[in-house]
Amino acid sequence: MRLSRARKVVLLGVVVLAVGLTGRASAQSNAPADPVAAPASSAPAPTPTPSHSKKPKPKPKPTKSASGRKSVVNARFAGPAGSHMLTGTKGVALTFDDGPDPAETPKLLKLLAQHHVKATFCLVGQNAQRHPELVRQIVAGGHTLCNHTWNHSLKIGKDPAAKIRADLQRTNSAILKAAPGAKIKYFRAPGGNFTPRLVEVAEDMKMTSIYWKVDPRDWDHPKGESDSAHQQRVISKIARNCRPGAIVLSHDYAQPDTIAAYRKLIPMLKKRYTLVALP
Repeated sequence: MRLSRARKVVLLGVVVLAVGLTGRASAQSNAPADPVAAPASSAPAPTPTPSHSKKPKPKPKPTKSASGRKSVVNARFAGPAGSHMLTGTKGVALTFDDGPDPAETPKLLKLLAQHHVKATFCLVGQNAQRHPELVRQIVAGGHTLCNHTWNHSLKIGKDPAAKIRADLQRTNSAILKAAPGAKIKYFRAPGGNFTPRLVEVAEDMKMTSIYWKVDPRDWDHPKGESDSAHQQRVISKIARNCRPGAIVLSHDYAQPDTIAAYRKLIPMLKKRYTLVALP
């Protein structure tokens, strides 16, 4: 029987539809159970949460910055013309200038020995020449020696290099005559009046220039200030301003109140700091 043209078209459409449905069913049966790609319209997949079995990586330990190291180093050499203000360690250095003094230096040496404390003595050449036995006592006590010029010249930093060298050498010679073989590794300018030339000459002579971090002005006796008031002022200034690594300036020459102040200061400082002689 002949089919009409319209029926042929309908029949052809049915066949095409059946073939399409059969192919789709076959494709679905062969597809994986969990497709990898999500439909384009789906939301982005969330970031997977790390397994609890994995330990998080430890955070790197903070390191000191280069600028921090530089600032610490610079603080140590922050005295005039690059002289040292700090010991370079946590130890506090007690330094005593202008001696040796026949009346006060023995008292100070006895006090330091009682407390097992080492200090640094900045000696004037003339005084070392006059009292060689005291230089020997200082060395025997294990204390450090420091050159403080021949006659406490406040203007030596302005002298020509040759004159500076002659002064420092004369002072060292007087110290070494009293205590042969002693080490003189440090230099302090009277009044702290360092100049680049002075520091350079001292360095050429193998001496490190030391300034200070704490100055109680124990040499200054204002009119009307009693001995007890002076001593308390020295104690208060040192106790209040001292920090780890500080170089403390004091005087043993003609300063009995300083020695009296240190009778109270040393036990106090020992509880807070390690007291050291400069190495």
